[in-house]
Order: sequence, then C-alpha cells, then structure tokens
Amino acid sequence: MANEIKLDIFEVLEKVAAAKKKSDKISILRKYESFGLRTILQGCYNPAVQLKLPEGVPPYTACDPHNAPSSLLRKARDMQYFVGKKADDLGALKRETMFVSLLEAVHPKDALVVLQMKDKKPFKGISSALVKEAFPSIMPPD
Repeated sequence: MANEIKLDIFEVLEKVAAAKKKSDKISILRKYESFGLRTILQGCYNPAVQLKLPEGVPPYTACDPHNAPSSLLRKARDMQYFVGKKADDLGALKRETMFVSLLEAVHPKDALVVLQMKDKKPFKGISSALVKEAFPSIMPPD
C-alpha cells in the first residue's frame, strides 16, 4: 500500500472550498480527517468551544512557508491550552505567548486558519451543517 500524502490543514480547506457538491466536500473532509482538522473545525463551528484569547490578530512573525518548524497537524494538540480548565490554569500572558509561538511555528497559511478559527469566522465553502454531517461527534446535538 502506498503512503497517503498528508496535506496541511489549509490545503484540505482549499480543496473543500473548491468542491462544488456537498457530497464531494464531505468526502474530502473525511478522506483527510485528522485530529488537527477536527480540532480546527470544532473550534470554528461548535459554539460551546470558546477560546480564551483576545479577538483580532496578535503581533507575530510568520515563518518561511518552505521551512516551517512544525505543522498544524502536530501543533493542534496545543489548542487544549486555549480553552477550558487548562486555559484557566495559565495566566493570560503565558496563554497568549503560547498562542503566538504556535502561529510562528506553522505554515503561514495554517496560522491564518488558526486565527480565523479563533475568531469563529467560517471557512469558505464550509457551513456548520456540513461539519456536523461530516463529523457529528464534534458538534453539539440538535
């Protein structure tokens, strides 16, 4: 079996935005399902998930797209520090410093995805109903 190519989260979202049919969008989301993708979609579309970070874009320096030290697929685990009890346990300065570090460690387009998710701005071509159909476990019940 050939190795499946791993796409960055921004690449998956671009593929979904380009797809015309709802069934194709769901297929793409499911094909590239990962903890990171589910985390980003849940953070953006689930109203129960509120990140404890200020609105807007913090001052950060985007890394070189061809030499990103990490990927959002790996760094998605750090989202736990921006929501819920773990966020409460950190001081605001520490939490915001960690957030800036995350933005600076991933591909610049993935950093923009994180910022869009943080401010709950829907991704092009993706509705909360689509996310709920693709991944019902990350959305609140009706």
